[in-house]
Amino acid sequence: MKIHLTNVFVDDQDKALRFYTDVLGFVKKHDVPVGTDRWLTVVSPEDPDGTELLLEPSGHPAVQPYKTALVQDGIPAASFAVDDVRAEFNRLRRLGVDFTQEPLEMGTVTTAVLDDTCGNLIQIVQSK
Repeated sequence: MKIHLTNVFVDDQDKALRFYTDVLGFVKKHDVPVGTDRWLTVVSPEDPDGTELLLEPSGHPAVQPYKTALVQDGIPAASFAVDDVRAEFNRLRRLGVDFTQEPLEMGTVTTAVLDDTCGNLIQIVQSK
């Protein structure tokens, strides 16, 4: 068994697609109209047939309180592996990304947490 798909709830799918592709570097995999929304997924360019991230609309009434609580408590909605957290932090900072946690070493991992501009905190992590 392996993870095929996971999601982040986003306030605006177009804005999310721009951020997750143009800034974070993912590539669009699926973009299928579903009523007023879309089945919109991105993948890593390094693994185009790998795990998909669904940029899911935040329309369900339970989503906004959930997202608000996570952000208020500083809890990331997702975690993405990178080769070098400090280099990625610097690259993203130059692109104007806001971080709520600068690179922090914790034993065998280094993490940083960013604001995805769509209502979520996202962690980047490097394992040693």
